[in-house]
Amino acid sequence: MRRQTKIVATLGPASSDPEVLERMIRSGVDVVRLNFSHGKAQDHIDRAALVRSVAVKVGKPVAIMADLQGPKIRVGKFAEGKVQLENGQPFVLDAARTTPGDIGGVGLDYKELPRDVRPGDTLLLNDGLIVLTVEMVRGDEVHTVVKVGGELSNNKGINKQGGGLTAPALTAKDMEDIKTAMSFQCEYLAVSFPKNATDMEMARQLANVAGEPWRHKPGLIAKIERSEAIPLLDSILRASDGIMVARGDLAVEVGNAAVPALQKRMIRMALALDKITITATQMMESMIQNPVPTRAEVSDVANAVLDGTDAVMLSAETAAGKFPVETIEQMAAIALAAESAEGSTLDTDFTNKHFARIDQSIAMGALFTAYHLGCKAILALTESGSTPLWMSRYKSGVPIYALTTQELSQRKMALYRNVRPLIMPKFEDRDTALDHAERILVERGELKPGDTYAITCGEPMGYPGGTNMLKICRVG
Repeated sequence: MRRQTKIVATLGPASSDPEVLERMIRSGVDVVRLNFSHGKAQDHIDRAALVRSVAVKVGKPVAIMADLQGPKIRVGKFAEGKVQLENGQPFVLDAARTTPGDIGGVGLDYKELPRDVRPGDTLLLNDGLIVLTVEMVRGDEVHTVVKVGGELSNNKGINKQGGGLTAPALTAKDMEDIKTAMSFQCEYLAVSFPKNATDMEMARQLANVAGEPWRHKPGLIAKIERSEAIPLLDSILRASDGIMVARGDLAVEVGNAAVPALQKRMIRMALALDKITITATQMMESMIQNPVPTRAEVSDVANAVLDGTDAVMLSAETAAGKFPVETIEQMAAIALAAESAEGSTLDTDFTNKHFARIDQSIAMGALFTAYHLGCKAILALTESGSTPLWMSRYKSGVPIYALTTQELSQRKMALYRNVRPLIMPKFEDRDTALDHAERILVERGELKPGDTYAITCGEPMGYPGGTNMLKICRVG
């Protein structure tokens, strides 16, 4: 069986060596994430060039996702690097403080915090490990009492329980980083902390303007991290090309217990709207230090796969962990095992579905026919990648091969579940193109004489959104 669920791996010190990256890609990486919270512009440009060159060497399409930092809602630095907070002690968060912090208080990177909170609010620091209750706000000072203490070190993040921080999703740094990301034409741009569709629309406009010299328009991924985004999921999804279920900050704002159900709901909504989903945060966290995952992590990855996510993502596991290649291998094996254990729900999925577009109807017709005929594969000749995307929203069990003349489309489709993107030459004649597509699959060993397959294309050839033909073929 071929693995259908894709793997996103974050590049960092542990994975920037060309040999390690090559082993990671060969082990199953489909998308490389560049984390713009760390490093300078030239670092990202160099790493993008590395990814492109290694992917060419391996002979595999690999997409690049540039992940914007978003607003820095963090405490400042401490004189000793950290303090130990005890339950019941007072602690002041001071937006005006310029001196290093101590046991009594600390400065803030986020200067608007005193205007965003009021007495009674709960603040969660360091991914929720430290809990503060706001007692009063005096000018630039937020006076709190420690409810749950612990070690607090430099630059740890701040969340407000229930949301409500007014920080904009796109900072001045993000706007510069978008220009950097467009200079190497990343396939996907991940936007941190969007609160509504307007944040995503602004990011798209900035990316399209920055990408204009290369006529490049990236796919936009909304990272769902704020509680305010939950009621607006539908509009955020419609303004995006996909979402990331970013379970870290989201869990801090809405509570750990709410996240599993939200994950399932978000994936269902994205599938219904033909959008991409990436499930992220602590999926294989223990493998930062250990060569094997915990059984809970195995279940977590498997459940995301069974939920229908397009991709599962690794962060520190591959960026800074001791076992980046082994982590990829383990994740790929878990995904494959989960996929092989589930059945198709294609007929149920099609109940009461309505398709207004010809190309979408052809895509659905190909899925339905290939599934019921027992076809070995579906071949989709595509320019933009829309037809394979629609097909990939449903679990048919039939492998989808997307054949395109566009390298950008090929790399972008590397993120689509159950889609294997391939490059083919451009042909003006339809029959020549169809024959060549079959030959590619036969030469790769995916089809053999006697196999049936479904193939879709547009006529005339070479126009995005023009898919209007479905043909069922048998290899001679």
